[in-house]
Amino acid sequence: MCTASRHAARRAQAGVTLIELALFIVIVGVAVVGILGVMSLTTRNSVDPQLRKQALAIAEGMLDEIEGARFTYCAVDDPAAETATGEAACATGEAFGIQGGATQRPYDNVNDYVAKDGSAISYTTDVAGNPFSALANQYAATVSMNAVALNNIAAPNVLHIRVSVAYGDNQQVVLDGYRTRYAPNSIP
Repeated sequence: MCTASRHAARRAQAGVTLIELALFIVIVGVAVVGILGVMSLTTRNSVDPQLRKQALAIAEGMLDEIEGARFTYCAVDDPAAETATGEAACATGEAFGIQGGATQRPYDNVNDYVAKDGSAISYTTDVAGNPFSALANQYAATVSMNAVALNNIAAPNVLHIRVSVAYGDNQQVVLDGYRTRYAPNSIP
């Protein structure tokens, strides 16, 4: 009996079988592949927050630039630009689109940031004409605006401005803002 118990004890301490070892390797291999897949996906998408942050910075810069532009009834060089209460008081009126042959930003009036028919314009450069990104076609900003009524202010005196910046794979950041005329007596 003593020999049988020694033989059983030795057998219990003998180690793992080949089947157990193979099963362990398969289980650990599947777990490692799963973990590496998640890490790969995370690494691949980690650039997206940076692209979104840059697109947001471009959109904020464009919206600030547009909201900071003049919004009067008259062209900037018109003598009545600061005092006109309507387009009739202007020698040169201000309308959508670039006036006076200007072809490059910064424009002199908020209306210059859209086409003459009021449709959106897409921009790929900053104020100085530099591309938004060193990577070609990485970002494209689109500016659109339309006249709206806002808090008892008539539609011709308020513009709703929308700046959307496209980036990456069909992603975009959209910011909205409003601009009112500041010409004296233009807002009842």
